[in-house]
Amino acid sequence: MDSTRPSPVHPEENALLEVFIYGGGKVGRGLARVIRDAGLQVTLRPARDGLPSQRIEANFVILAVRDRDIAPCAEALRDRALVGHRDVAVVHCAGALGPEALAAVRGGRVSVAQMHPMISFASPSFAPFLERGQLHVDGDPVAVRAARSLGVCLGMTPRTFPGLDRVAYHAAAGLVANGAAALAAAGVDLLERAGIDRRTAAEMLGPLLRTVADNVEVLGVPEALTGPVRRGDAAGVARHLETLRRLAPHLVPFYVAAAATQLPLARVLGEAPADAFDAIQQVLDGNKHQD
Repeated sequence: MDSTRPSPVHPEENALLEVFIYGGGKVGRGLARVIRDAGLQVTLRPARDGLPSQRIEANFVILAVRDRDIAPCAEALRDRALVGHRDVAVVHCAGALGPEALAAVRGGRVSVAQMHPMISFASPSFAPFLERGQLHVDGDPVAVRAARSLGVCLGMTPRTFPGLDRVAYHAAAGLVANGAAALAAAGVDLLERAGIDRRTAAEMLGPLLRTVADNVEVLGVPEALTGPVRRGDAAGVARHLETLRRLAPHLVPFYVAAAATQLPLARVLGEAPADAFDAIQQVLDGNKHQD
């Protein structure tokens, strides 16, 4: 059996979920909004208000707090007997921490799990689109089943990866999500220098990034690669670098690093002869010597 595939979820299980979210930041508010839109009961309590003084009357508790606060929250839930009076799943949303971060609250009626959405939550006032998103779930069977049920209800694909290196997993997510945001900022900067206002530049690059995401999801890599490096166009790469040195020299190292990362992908695709890719490498190496 492929453990990365979602387990069967019965629709009636979703209707039985009563969700309590502790943490009113980007992730907490975003999840609360989409869970509510999915027709489920959800209560959101900002961390600045502290844990409630009364028992939490929910059967699914999400700790949407910073990594360093997860274990102390679990201890407080246990010490103050806020959960455990009924069957409840307690989960956290951290990517780099496993279910053991919640070990303090685990008990006879309390199951725990990691439930990390591989989704970019950038603002508490904007809920990202979760459909087709991936949800890594790991922990006690009861909590895992409940988390998978919620994920399916939100249009996500729940997966479990035995033996996962969680730090590497989280670093990969950060590299793509945060690296893409930084790359977009560089693109906005360059478009502004080319004569386009920043708001319009962002409106232009957003759809471009979405098509890249679609290509990655549907075609995979290296097939999602496009542009002059894939085509083996050394002259085009050289023109890009010449323009960058003139308009935005601070972006030259960024461009060189990105192009160097594209080269092995382009060689695998093989849409140009090997010497064309060698020529691109020479252009990139020459730029390093100029710096």
